[in-house]
Amino acid sequence: MTSDQVRDLLSTRLPACDFYVQGEGSKFAITAVGDVFTELKMPVKKQQYVYAGLQEEIASGAIHAVTIKTYTPEQWQNAQHLQVG
Repeated sequence: MTSDQVRDLLSTRLPACDFYVQGEGSKFAITAVGDVFTELKMPVKKQQYVYAGLQEEIASGAIHAVTIKTYTPEQWQNAQHLQVG
């Protein structure tokens, strides 16, 4: 799989978020940004939300390893300012 394919799958299955995906083959780093993460307080719940969008690919072995970072839009904006500054 390519990072674009993973991003497209997630965007279709979890339209409440924007996704930034890096990686190839079966290993990917995913950054998810969405208001949904405001309501999901526990980090494990946030990761489970994103994993659910890839459940089929993980079960089939098409995706083997995933690293997930989640942000609300406000947190993402703050993180971007920190990287620039």
